[in-house]
Amino acid sequence: MKGSNQRLFLLGTVLTLLRLTSLVAVLGAAATASQSSIVDLGYSVYEGITQSNGQNQFLGIRYAAPPLGDLRFRAPQPPLTTTGVQPATKFGCSCFGVAQGLAEGLSEDCLFLNIWAPSGATPESKLPVFFYIQGGGYRANSNANYNGSELVQFTENKMIFVALNYRVGPFGFLTSEKVKENGDLNAGFLDQRFALEWVQQHITKFGGNPGQVVLVGSSAGAGSIALHLIAFGGAPTNLFAGVIGISPFFPTQLLPSQLEWQFDLFASRAECTESGDLLTCLRQQNSTTLQNANQNMPYPGRTSNSLFPFTPTIDGNLFPDFPYRLFEERKFVKVPSIFGDDTDEGTRFAPNASSPAEVGSFMQDNFPQLMDANTAEINALYPKEAPFENHAAFFPSAAAAFGETTFTCPGLEMSAVISQHTKSWNYRYNVTTPEQIESGLGAYHTSELSNVFGPGNAPAGSSNSTFDFNDISLTPILQAYYTSFVRFLDPNVQTVNGSVFWPEFIPETNQRILLQVNATTVETVPSSQLDRCRFWKGLANRMQQ
Repeated sequence: MKGSNQRLFLLGTVLTLLRLTSLVAVLGAAATASQSSIVDLGYSVYEGITQSNGQNQFLGIRYAAPPLGDLRFRAPQPPLTTTGVQPATKFGCSCFGVAQGLAEGLSEDCLFLNIWAPSGATPESKLPVFFYIQGGGYRANSNANYNGSELVQFTENKMIFVALNYRVGPFGFLTSEKVKENGDLNAGFLDQRFALEWVQQHITKFGGNPGQVVLVGSSAGAGSIALHLIAFGGAPTNLFAGVIGISPFFPTQLLPSQLEWQFDLFASRAECTESGDLLTCLRQQNSTTLQNANQNMPYPGRTSNSLFPFTPTIDGNLFPDFPYRLFEERKFVKVPSIFGDDTDEGTRFAPNASSPAEVGSFMQDNFPQLMDANTAEINALYPKEAPFENHAAFFPSAAAAFGETTFTCPGLEMSAVISQHTKSWNYRYNVTTPEQIESGLGAYHTSELSNVFGPGNAPAGSSNSTFDFNDISLTPILQAYYTSFVRFLDPNVQTVNGSVFWPEFIPETNQRILLQVNATTVETVPSSQLDRCRFWKGLANRMQQ
């Protein structure tokens, strides 16, 4: 071996030695911590924290590349390869939300997930996976950084908990034919899908079973679950084995042709008006400029801002039609499900309406396809009710109308349709704390999350961070139902004192469980509520739900 061949051989030898030296250094650094808190994902090696409760906590794991620059408004891409051991000891940034400014802890670089797994788990453990999709109306990561360790501990460390961030607002749901031609619509939803594929590839390294992944979502997270069921017209998938939807969110979902005005407005706010290629300009702007442009907006012809200005669009492929229509046509993935809602779903969203006209205007602000004749019917269906503390006369009417059409009725509809193909359960959460009563909000939207996760497991300042210890008796009951379903696809297998048998939901009986402090029972959905839900189903196409 002479000349260039000898030099190549020597170079190869040196590179091999350097690679071995690097690997030894990585393993040497890892040796200072518990070996079970180290996980090699191929593209990166992460070191979590071994906790005293027998779990490994991994925070801020990248599941996709930073969606910056030319990757904006596109489907997520594989994470970049790193060298050395990466710390997984603190939460990654949450995704920029609408009208949130440049607050600390927010970033465009936000595609992270968090995992709690038993420290002794191995690939042979094949533990079920609780995959949590947070809510926020597709405008924010509202349930970011919840702590899943108590739920895992409740199962005696026989489950894994995974939660993710996904893009929201214009970063995740900017819609235009321009994006469709040179990017990807519904990028925020594709983030979720990509994270589920990540779980299929990597969860065995944490001891998880990719065949027993159960989606659990709240609000827009639960609405996302509905969309996962109907994605690609309900095409079969191995990404999940069951679903739990907490207050499933069905906003108006417009077509790309109906949202060009929104794209143009965002581009104008982001100082791209003079550009000959608006999309290229948006990709070239810095994150600060885009986030400053990320503000609320009204629909055309309206003067008040929509509550949820960016939502998934019906693109004809990923979502071939509106959710109500696809469920009616039985074009969804048939897996066991739980859907449920709170007694006062709409109180956190309704205006302090003083008249039926204000109720109708609020509904049109958020469902711009509604006509005056429709709002007249809505006002007739939701007349003046008993007053709520510290609110105007027609606040209860606005709250009831918005709550039923946007959350409660979609959940009941999905439970009924799914029950014709597989097991289905439904619930109503009816717990009010003194704070909720004083504020006049009642058993508000997703208020059960504080009991599902347990006290202290929602980050300070979040809407579910406060906890009334008078309600703590309900915590193990909810945790038993939820984790039992994740582990066995049945909420009745793992029970605790105070649990009652939860019957399946079928249209013939319309029975659901009523969750209350020291008074959990089974109830029949009132016929009056079913009548109102039939009304909303009849309007679903006009409202584009």
